[in-house]
Amino acid sequence: MKKITILALLIIATIGFNSCENDDVLEFVAQAPDELSFTNEFLNEYVLTAATSSNLGERFTWSNAFFEVPTVVSYDLQKSISGDFTDMEVVGTTTGNELAITIRNLLTYAGEAGLDNDPNTEEPNTGSVFFRIRAYVGDNSGPDVLSDTQVLTLVLPEATLEGPSASIASLGVVGSGYNNWGAYADGFFYTTDQPDVFVSYVTLFDGEIKFRLDNDWGVNYGDTGADGTIEQNGDNIAVTAGNYKITVDLAGGTYTMEEFSWGVVGSAFNDWGATPDGKFFYDYTTDTFKIGIKLLDGEMKFRFNNDWGVNFGDTGADGTLDDGGDNIVVSAGFYAISLNMNDMTYTMETTDLWGVVGSGWNDWGNGGPDFTFTQVNPDVWIAEVVDLLDGEIKVRINEDWGVNLGGADGTLEDGGANIAVSAGRARIWLDFTSGTGMYTINQE
Repeated sequence: MKKITILALLIIATIGFNSCENDDVLEFVAQAPDELSFTNEFLNEYVLTAATSSNLGERFTWSNAFFEVPTVVSYDLQKSISGDFTDMEVVGTTTGNELAITIRNLLTYAGEAGLDNDPNTEEPNTGSVFFRIRAYVGDNSGPDVLSDTQVLTLVLPEATLEGPSASIASLGVVGSGYNNWGAYADGFFYTTDQPDVFVSYVTLFDGEIKFRLDNDWGVNYGDTGADGTIEQNGDNIAVTAGNYKITVDLAGGTYTMEEFSWGVVGSAFNDWGATPDGKFFYDYTTDTFKIGIKLLDGEMKFRFNNDWGVNFGDTGADGTLDDGGDNIVVSAGFYAISLNMNDMTYTMETTDLWGVVGSGWNDWGNGGPDFTFTQVNPDVWIAEVVDLLDGEIKVRINEDWGVNLGGADGTLEDGGANIAVSAGRARIWLDFTSGTGMYTINQE
């Protein structure tokens, strides 16, 4: 029996060897999968603002593509403005199942689609951009599969102008004196009633700055010789910390910088100047200066550059700004104040104000008041400059926990997780224009 078994094994081995000799190539042929689809939920609209350009725009996720062979699968996220992908651009490539794009990316695509938020132009402020996933194996020449096309509707909030025509310009302030040479979005310039003349109201740090177009170094201006003229690729401009109005005349090749800030002073806020005045921010949509501020029972006035040389009160309590006028009597509360320097009027109304609270600022409210935000444009809020500590923060309304927001990835959620922050000066933006709250923390 043993001899028969050994003989049988030899016969089988011989047959197997001959079979292998007759096969020149042994191939695994990858077959395209039946379906590839997005798995994330998309918004009905993506409302885009420059203030939140660093935030997450969308995180695309998708199902696995299995080509029936044990091999690595690659995925391209493809974008098209036309919709037929004849203008296809690969946004990113991965072997995983997700890719994220920022609001800054979506703003770029909006520009490519010809969108504009200027109400004085004919370009639309709403449009579409198209995305799909391509899965493939090997060297990109083998079988592949495409997902269905996903359409994202992009919206640029249109400015509602109540004063002289103004919009955000493509020119910006960049440098160690503002955003650590582009660590976050450049400081805004605004259009004026003079072509090629732009103005910026900006808080600067000790350092250097330049002016550039579209947050990019392709076109940038400095001042070689420090003589008030601008040159392309010119020298950096040295600046000291403070609040400034910068006016740039691109046609004339000149610029000016002047200290500039309107503030709240009084027993109702800072004991008539014992600490810096409450700073107003410029709202280009109404050509006014605005502040969100917590006041005490007392009196107040408005003054220029933290100095009594130029100050306004209200003689007669009629809402008119009077040079050197009477103190304005106020009761304790949270206020939104607006100054209109065109017709010399002001408005004050009690309101709900967002504030920064946490171990990263005021020991969760035990170490002093929250740092209040100002609504600088409709549904867009800023807190500047916040001296954060290593820790965590959230945002809440009127120093009360009844309404508080936190969250990760730049998205705000009711009662959401604490937001981790690092020590340093920060500009914090809140954006509710899309209905879903978003935040950006810009630090040096």
